[in-house]
Amino acid sequence: MALTAFLRRTLIALFAIMTFVLMVFYWNQDALKPSSYLSTFDRLVRTNFVSEKTWTYKCVNDRCVRQHYLTEHHRERRVPFLTCSMTCGAPNIWPEPTGKVTLGSKSLTFATAHVKANVETPFEKVESLFRDAFLVFMDDLRLIESIAKEEKHEGENQAAAEGGDGATSVPKHPDDTLCRPDRPCELDLVEVTVKISKYPDVALRVDTDESYNITVKSDGRKTSVRIHAKGFFGARNALTTLQQMIWYDDEDKLLRIIGRAYVEDAPKFGYRGLMLDTSRHYFSVEAIKRTLSGMALSKLNRFHWHMTDSQSFPFVSRHYPQLAIHGAYSNHEVYTTEDVRDIVEFARVRGIQVIPEIDAPAHAGNGWDWGPKHGMGELSLCINQQPWSFYCGEPPCGQLNPKNNNTYLVLQRLYAELLELTGPTDFFHLGGDEVNLDCWAQFFNDTDLRGLWCEFMLQAFQRLRQAHGGTAPKVTVVWSSGLTSTPCLSKNSFAVQVWGGSTWQENFDLIENGFNLIISHVDAWYLDCGFGSWRSTGEGACSPYRTWQNVYKHRPWNRMRLTPVQMKQILGGEVCLWTEQVDESTLDSRVWPRAAALAERLWTDPDDEHDFDAVHKDVFSRFSVFRNRLVQLGIKAEAIFPKYCAQNQDECV
Repeated sequence: MALTAFLRRTLIALFAIMTFVLMVFYWNQDALKPSSYLSTFDRLVRTNFVSEKTWTYKCVNDRCVRQHYLTEHHRERRVPFLTCSMTCGAPNIWPEPTGKVTLGSKSLTFATAHVKANVETPFEKVESLFRDAFLVFMDDLRLIESIAKEEKHEGENQAAAEGGDGATSVPKHPDDTLCRPDRPCELDLVEVTVKISKYPDVALRVDTDESYNITVKSDGRKTSVRIHAKGFFGARNALTTLQQMIWYDDEDKLLRIIGRAYVEDAPKFGYRGLMLDTSRHYFSVEAIKRTLSGMALSKLNRFHWHMTDSQSFPFVSRHYPQLAIHGAYSNHEVYTTEDVRDIVEFARVRGIQVIPEIDAPAHAGNGWDWGPKHGMGELSLCINQQPWSFYCGEPPCGQLNPKNNNTYLVLQRLYAELLELTGPTDFFHLGGDEVNLDCWAQFFNDTDLRGLWCEFMLQAFQRLRQAHGGTAPKVTVVWSSGLTSTPCLSKNSFAVQVWGGSTWQENFDLIENGFNLIISHVDAWYLDCGFGSWRSTGEGACSPYRTWQNVYKHRPWNRMRLTPVQMKQILGGEVCLWTEQVDESTLDSRVWPRAAALAERLWTDPDDEHDFDAVHKDVFSRFSVFRNRLVQLGIKAEAIFPKYCAQNQDECV
């Protein structure tokens, strides 16, 4: 009996232990799976490369029609959506090229190991910079191609786990493993020959020629790509277009390239910008680089870095580190000179100019309060003054002291540092908006306050000139405000970034007064609008939300009925993201893909005289494909409609 009781207790204990083990196994399934499985699954979801084996696509009347593959068409070769959309109907390139475009209907598979580049140019610096740009192009292709590698390696791991030895011969090049007898590449060589013939510039200028043409021809197992451009920036734009002629085929698990193509292209506007405010929230160098990558793929070419504001001063100045010590949110939320130089070089290789802005005289509070302790007097006034609504547009307040010469000395040295870090530039932004005259009135009662603003801006301009070696940059930009109508700024030296409403009188007045304009109308190109008020008092937000269609359809120069001569005063435009309600966690979805809608407006400037939704179905289709390209490269772009609409072309528009 004792033995029987012992066995019973033993069995009960074993049962309890097994139950516990099974529960642990159940609740920790993911932790017990191979890490490669989890990372691959995460990668598939993140990059939108989920293989859609259920569906195949057929080109019918220049439109890709979805058909059920497993039950109806399984005897035919499955055609993925991208392979259909890239070879059916209108060219699937964003922004749409402005010249002649022909794309063939045949595509060929290849691996990145088979891509070779030749550069023909008499300019050594141009060749070096283009080779760097080509490395970026190849890195993007390898990122897309890496999904196939992960799937292959997972298959090998699974075979080994099931009893196979998993041994494979080491290939000559790792990418050669993608071309196998059961999945052969159709090309042995993709040869890209680039000719840059005319301009030695490696810095973007006001009048830079960004035109290019591409010819793609295929013969046997070789595809030849010839790019011709007058300068580096046109050749780099050509790489972006070429990248959009290449895609991942989830059936063949290989890259595909259009077998025959010709593209002539040049932008309508030279200034195609995006502004990011890094004062109200801090953004890491990696997040800024991700934004620059999206800009490069969209052919946006100016990154306006609104670096500082009254909330924080994150730039660590070599001359005045006190600005960041007193003004940064923390010692981790700063940009060192090395950070700025890194971002500038990252942008330069991608054909983007970085235009930093230290906003002044308004929007200058936290970070400027150390002057008295260092014998420099009050550099800024009204810092954190209450009630804030009397002395600034939003809390906290702060406005530079126009009567303190040390204020201008600090600005001059800041300008010199930034110019040194960004390199040669035709553009510099002085800020200049939303000056609150009531703030200054507390200290300068007998002064013409509007004239004081003029005095400040002209002093700042002179300090910029000194910081730039005695000559000012070709274009000095200021924000529009109620003071820009004051007749003190020279139209030959200053351009105005117009941020007010598109129907405001200032648009017409500035054109009539001869100023060049950069358009950033709040009612179309402010990406922070439509998310509600972030404070309980005052006008804390703009609304409604600016959809990508709002961004795309906005064509102010057409509505203003400008003459051809006046059109030359429009340098271009810029979308702006102010970050009161945006931090790094929401950056990508606030910017993308809406900024890309601006990119086509400024590059192509398509006619919008007719009803947008009825005439531009192809815009929705191309935009959807482009948005997915952004996602494939790790940019978490906002969806533009349900996935059903992406799979069923034109049904939702």
